[in-house]
Amino acid sequence: MKKKKSSLRKVWKFIWEDDSIWSWLLNIAIAFLLIKFLIYPGIGLILGTPFPIVAVVSESMEHGLHNGQLCGAHLDEFKYSFDNYWKTCGPWYEQHGITADQFSTFPIKNGFNKGDVIILMSAKNVKLGDVLVYKSSKPQPIIHRTVRIYEEDGQTFYQTKGDHNRASITSAPLNEARVTEDIIVGKGVVRIPYLGWIKILFVEAVRPLGINIQR
Repeated sequence: MKKKKSSLRKVWKFIWEDDSIWSWLLNIAIAFLLIKFLIYPGIGLILGTPFPIVAVVSESMEHGLHNGQLCGAHLDEFKYSFDNYWKTCGPWYEQHGITADQFSTFPIKNGFNKGDVIILMSAKNVKLGDVLVYKSSKPQPIIHRTVRIYEEDGQTFYQTKGDHNRASITSAPLNEARVTEDIIVGKGVVRIPYLGWIKILFVEAVRPLGINIQR
């Protein structure tokens, strides 16, 4: 029993007090395991979704210029305000029955940027304007806004669109006009700026090694 306690003390001291590179690596491994198998599932259980936290990996929800474009328009400059965003992007929404006043009440109405982290909750009772996260044929889930909810043959469908995009994508392999409930994993409720860059930079670093990290 004494030998067992002594061994446990040595392990404990190695983990928390040793300054070696091996102790540091073990701490990282323990933190990873705790987050992946305890903290992450625990948050998911509380929020009612298996994907409680996602990192944004594209610019499709940004409300500013990317490669000189916004909602398909080529602009030399753009100073963000909701009114300026609406002047450029609003016509598409108005054509689809969404007014500026409606949009201004939507969750995360100012969009979000690549590198942000979005906290999700259960996608029950999805409403117009909710930011949905759903699976597709791409490695990463899609994070776009709901712009239409309709029923067809007794089944509910959702149409989504990236705030930065010209329109909903309806060409293969992604059809945003017919998103079904079975592929939805949650809806975005909170945006945390920049925190997702930790994951993005890590994924980009390991990609040349042939390692594919999907979430």
